[in-house]
Amino acid sequence: MSSDICDLTAHELHTLYATKGASPVEVMQAVLLRIEQLDPAVNAFCQIAADALDMARASETRWQHTRPLGPLDGVPISVKDNVAVSGLATRYGSRATDESPARHDSPCVARLRESGAICFAKTTLPDFAHKIVTDSPLTGVTRNPWDTQRTPGGSSGGAAAAVSLGMAPVGIGTDGGGSIRIPAAFTGTFGFKPSFGRVPHAPRGPFGLLSHVGPVTRCVADAARILTVISRPDSRDWYALPFDASNYELGLKCKPAPGGVRIAFSPSLGLAVTPETTVHDAVVRAADTFRDLGARVHPEDPPGIARCNAIHAILWPACCRQLTEGMPDGGAALDPSLQAYSDAGAGISRQALLGALIERGELGATVNAFFKRYDLVICPVYPRVAMPLAELPASGELFPHFTAWCNQLGLPAASIYAGATSEGLPVGVQIVGGRHADALVLWASHILELALGRAPLTELARALSSSIAGRKLH
Repeated sequence: MSSDICDLTAHELHTLYATKGASPVEVMQAVLLRIEQLDPAVNAFCQIAADALDMARASETRWQHTRPLGPLDGVPISVKDNVAVSGLATRYGSRATDESPARHDSPCVARLRESGAICFAKTTLPDFAHKIVTDSPLTGVTRNPWDTQRTPGGSSGGAAAAVSLGMAPVGIGTDGGGSIRIPAAFTGTFGFKPSFGRVPHAPRGPFGLLSHVGPVTRCVADAARILTVISRPDSRDWYALPFDASNYELGLKCKPAPGGVRIAFSPSLGLAVTPETTVHDAVVRAADTFRDLGARVHPEDPPGIARCNAIHAILWPACCRQLTEGMPDGGAALDPSLQAYSDAGAGISRQALLGALIERGELGATVNAFFKRYDLVICPVYPRVAMPLAELPASGELFPHFTAWCNQLGLPAASIYAGATSEGLPVGVQIVGGRHADALVLWASHILELALGRAPLTELARALSSSIAGRKLH
């Protein structure tokens, strides 16, 4: 194993650089070594930038002259391979794309570079991020570090696996129905899906009405720092919210305790979907923790979640159809499960699609009224913990029951570690806020993290390293 320097958070790395305890070059070298050692077991990366160490040397020079560009200078950050990084191909996890390097950074990557971050690698995803597990005909199967016979979730599974193993302190992911939060829950990391438009994103593509860009991190404070940077304006995204210059990191300290915060506790969101006992118990534990800290916690389901899911079941296939219709071969090289979604989308009429969009607006108004009575919702991320790969359906069609409504309504939502199963698998809990309440969701996540602790990710990397060494000996 490489040095424990890989297990540090972005905040800790910043302090280390400022005190000259280590240099960005040393950190980047350690991260690359850890990837070399551990990634063959999980398959989280699909590209590494050839100039990663050059970027680290440039950061090292800035730190030597005490002129860092920002709070992320020298921090290695991975980027999901549906987000453009200049000089690296944007393959979208698909054989239907080519290896031509991107000529421009996406908005979030541009903001990260302006802050000095080292965007050094691309992480795996399923074909065009279309499902909530991570495998594709292009890159194969990505595995969960806690148990390599299980999925890390998707579609930001590579980002979450990398962060959980210290192969990057931060990963940039995307979330169109749960694709940041589900992998975070399955890997014991923190995943945050901002409000729709909070983080400018371009090009948005066929999934643009549902997709959000956000961070996967080892702690909440890192996610707040990342959001402060990547939410800065970029005119390429017509859907972007007005820039409000919030410092989300300072927002974690706005309230000393949760007294008076109104929380709806919803263990199934009113759906006919029963979470596993360990998932249910984790949601109860989170609710009880807030109650003990003085929050006003009441059992109540947000309205309209089943209808939001029905709308998602219309819009998602329609988006997939829009994607494949733009391909010269009709998507012949795509994952069969994505082709199946596209085929389903072909049967959705324009009238049905427009009706779904109209109903979504009506449901949004109802949920807005709900969030006048409550500040937050605590609920599951997914009905199960990370599933064995052998149990996944061949079609790839798993539904994001508890997360898709946040995408349909553009709500900020997070997955935070809330304990482990008897087998040692992490369990995540979802915290959801009303429209544009990003700072509140991050603050509440920070409070819960302080109360329940973070996942033992350092031990995870050591355990996987020992397992790899044991297999080599045999």
